[in-house]
Amino acid sequence: MANQSIQELVDLYFQEPSESLRNAIITRSLPLVRSIIGKINRPDLPLTQWEDLESAGVSGLLQSIDSYDTEKNIQFNTFAYYRIRGSVIDYLRKIDNMPRLQRSTYGKAQEVVDRLSQQLGRLPEDVEVAAEMEISLEEYHQLLSNVQQRNVLSLDGALGEDSKATMYDTLADPESEDPDAAYDRKAMLDKLKKLIGDLDERDRLILTLYYFEDMTLSEIGLLLDRSEARISQIVGKLIMQMRHAMKKDAAFFR
Repeated sequence: MANQSIQELVDLYFQEPSESLRNAIITRSLPLVRSIIGKINRPDLPLTQWEDLESAGVSGLLQSIDSYDTEKNIQFNTFAYYRIRGSVIDYLRKIDNMPRLQRSTYGKAQEVVDRLSQQLGRLPEDVEVAAEMEISLEEYHQLLSNVQQRNVLSLDGALGEDSKATMYDTLADPESEDPDAAYDRKAMLDKLKKLIGDLDERDRLILTLYYFEDMTLSEIGLLLDRSEARISQIVGKLIMQMRHAMKKDAAFFR
């Protein structure tokens, strides 16, 4: 697969779909996703960091794979380009509509978690973060639920058919290949696998059920005898923890 173009991989995938081919298309398309993000003016806000936009871009890429029509006379990269960019723009619009207080509170929470982790030599407890932020534990738990919801938005947000992405009229070279893209992706996935593997059994189970078994928060709550709200808080907290751990390795962040 290494010597095949993205279009050749796509053609093979639609002839005989397989998970390995799908993953190969995603990996080979990451340079295009990153190129698109690099050309978009993004506001300096806590919810518009590189990894947030890359998640939105990958969401658009996945939609492109699912809706691409091989019978039409259009290259996959051209088709995917507008979907990817539209998905990122759509995400930025939704974030822009989010109340400013909510955005700033999320940013402050991430900073507090990072700072207390350095001071304490461990991840802080919820009550410690809430106290440092001078908010109630209930307010902090609501914030964690917001983090979970925002993460779902960035990964799974739908792109409407009337995307305004066509205003962008300069295409990046669709076949340009970042020689480090496959290595970076594998290294990041390996690190994430280790982080998940180091979690306690309950947290590891929740993430597995939520992200890999496609169970809803309500279904997980019933299984573990917890409320849907509590599962949402746990997922939000785990997301913040893993983001903190990933930030310690600057190679994964732009």
